[in-house]
Amino acid sequence: MSEADAETVPGRGTIWVEKYRPQTLDDVAGHDDITARLKSYIERNDLPNLLFSGQAGIGKTTCAVAIAKELYGDSWQSHFLELNASDERGIDVVRDQIKNFARHDPGAVDFQIIFLDEADSLTSDAQAALRRTMEQFSDKTRFIMSCNYSSKIIDPIQSRCAVFRFGPIPDDAVAGYVQYVADEEGIETTDDGIEALVYAADGDMRKAINALQAAAVMGEQVDEESVFVITSTARPEDIKEMVRHAIDGDFTRSRSILDELLTERGMAGGDIIDQLHRSIWEFDLDDDDAVRVLERVGEADFRITEGANERVQLEAMLASLALDN
Repeated sequence: MSEADAETVPGRGTIWVEKYRPQTLDDVAGHDDITARLKSYIERNDLPNLLFSGQAGIGKTTCAVAIAKELYGDSWQSHFLELNASDERGIDVVRDQIKNFARHDPGAVDFQIIFLDEADSLTSDAQAALRRTMEQFSDKTRFIMSCNYSSKIIDPIQSRCAVFRFGPIPDDAVAGYVQYVADEEGIETTDDGIEALVYAADGDMRKAINALQAAAVMGEQVDEESVFVITSTARPEDIKEMVRHAIDGDFTRSRSILDELLTERGMAGGDIIDQLHRSIWEFDLDDDDAVRVLERVGEADFRITEGANERVQLEAMLASLALDN
């Protein structure tokens, strides 16, 4: 297929996550309070060191790049260094790349920005060296760090930063932005298709847009079925039915649904655990049943994480729930 032909096929030609990445803080969806505070720093040209924490795909990197673009305009790349700490996590990256950039004269601007993505991957020695670098070049360099777990960032660095905790993007914001992308690309969607994208994304905008692009290639319309297939996600009602049969003592029927999810749909045990955990309170269970399910889910998750067989642990979880009946 030629490039010209590829452009006429929905989902081909470009990566939508990058094509529709917000360019300004005003365009960032779902974090109005955070973007309002960041814009106030930009308006005063008084940016502190920043620490963004939260799960993947919720806008941390987008906000960091948007800050640089709004501060520096077209020359933002000259004053902005982006490093992924998970690639180079040792002390050498601080001593070499970071320190070399930090000591540069920012020229016409008041300060330059170093953005460390996945900063929680830095070793303890690297973080200690980074703390000293932050102090040494505080007059001409600002640091923006993003991480999944702020608890893995040492306290001396946290105390030198304004901490912003990014929560999962609200469902209505995900739905609105996904619909906007679909409209821009001329993709026909159904209401249940959008709902399925929101459910599968679980607050992760990047996952939602990637799923939309993948589903758009499968057919003329993005509906619930295509989304669940492409994301290898179980329907919420299937998870609910599996748990309900187990609680009612029907282990055979519950195990049959589990087998379908693992074998026919190719789901990973960890994904089933994740869906179970976030859906428990939507199952209309009484408190005692919900507590029992949570206890069994936690035990199965721990054992799977430690390397136990996924199928055995999930079947044992359902059997335990059935025996408690």
